[in-house]
Amino acid sequence: MLNYRQLKKKDPQTKTVWEYSFGNEIGRLAQGMPGRTEGTNTIHFIGKNEVPKDGMRDVTYASIVCTERPQKAEKERTRLVGGGNLINSTIDCGTPTADLLTVKLLLNSIISTPGAKMACFDVKNFYLNTPMERYEYLRMHIDDFPEDVIEHYNLREKATADGYLYMEVRKGMYGLPQAGIIAQELLEKRLNKHGYFQSKLTPGFWTHTTRTICFTLVVDDFGIKYVGEEHAMHLLNALQEHYEVETDWAAEKYLGITLDWDYDNGQVHLSMPGYVKKALIRFQHELKQLQHSPHPHEAKNYGAKVQYAKPDDESQSLDIEGKRFVQQVCGTFLYYGRAVDGTMLMPLSAIAADQANPIEATMQKVQQFLDYAATHSDAVLIYKASDMILAVHSDASYLNEPKARSRVGGHFFITNDTDELPNNGAVLNIAQIIKHVMSSAAEAELGGLFINAREDIPARIVLEEMKHKQPPAPIQSDNSTACGS
Repeated sequence: MLNYRQLKKKDPQTKTVWEYSFGNEIGRLAQGMPGRTEGTNTIHFIGKNEVPKDGMRDVTYASIVCTERPQKAEKERTRLVGGGNLINSTIDCGTPTADLLTVKLLLNSIISTPGAKMACFDVKNFYLNTPMERYEYLRMHIDDFPEDVIEHYNLREKATADGYLYMEVRKGMYGLPQAGIIAQELLEKRLNKHGYFQSKLTPGFWTHTTRTICFTLVVDDFGIKYVGEEHAMHLLNALQEHYEVETDWAAEKYLGITLDWDYDNGQVHLSMPGYVKKALIRFQHELKQLQHSPHPHEAKNYGAKVQYAKPDDESQSLDIEGKRFVQQVCGTFLYYGRAVDGTMLMPLSAIAADQANPIEATMQKVQQFLDYAATHSDAVLIYKASDMILAVHSDASYLNEPKARSRVGGHFFITNDTDELPNNGAVLNIAQIIKHVMSSAAEAELGGLFINAREDIPARIVLEEMKHKQPPAPIQSDNSTACGS
């Protein structure tokens, strides 16, 4: 994200570009900018005296968010975001959306279903144009607005003596806590008329009553599996009755993940090229040495008859800047790890366990992790066509975490219905610390089996809803005592 005020001050060229972009956003939300954008009547500029007395205490701020989106028609993209943390909504604002596991299961289903293909639809201005029963109110300083917007809307006449403008929000917009749910409820009513229904068990997964089509919905991004183009066109026509829709029939990108399809050989390759490189530039990290281990390994103690818990590390605590750095690294790489590079999840989990009170040893782990990311910067996850049977490899490590705790790992993949289960790209990786202290290695393995089996259940439900019948769950463990129990 870029800072709008800094971009205005940086140089005249960026000032012109981003003021124009922000003017487009105001026009889109308000009553339009002549010759540039059409308005949606989402916001209306009003005088302070027009704010209702019972709404004055809920007046909130607005942020200007600038991003560069080279894949979009509008490459310099500005969005006005309401300060949702100060709004006291009277409705349940939880919005169902598909998680990454559901999306990955759908990708496997597409390459494993004869004749199936994927398309991606993006509904433009999805949060806008959704009527609200209760209006909200924003306040911004007039200095943030471009001069052409000020003149077009006569904003100086509406500004207060100290230069503040008030806006009445009459429809859903970015940042409002209720914007997502009211937009989706309206979408649901519109799609239900055409035979599309959202699963009651799997959030964000939709099917049709008769057509060979299903899709995942994440905010306004549709990831669609269809057998027969006429079914995808049916969904497109239903959406275009009410929305402006961008289409990607090649399905080259979904949720920030690049998809390389090979339908003939039943494969799809998932990657996020350039993501790690940008992150390393952000953290100003230069590769010190090639690193093939993302996390320090445990030194082997040969001949030991008893395994003891790790002693507490008493190295010095990090300052505020160091703590923030550790937290930002975890937040930046977590999605990349979940999306394409599961080898990062264990070190991220270990670092995250210390991020509340990080010490110098934590920073050493972070530096090793960043060296690993720089060494292996462009991971590719490959899914191959299969019989769509969900299998799990479960494992645990005993007493290798602070405070005498153990760690569980799980590898979830889609495979064939055979005695030998060929491996496949992971749809889910578990890398978490077991909350309770385990009394033995076998008990840690049993705890790992329980955790992995628990995570297996919702994934099996999704596959059943995708019309892929599941046998008893094949779960593999390498501990004979745990298996015998």
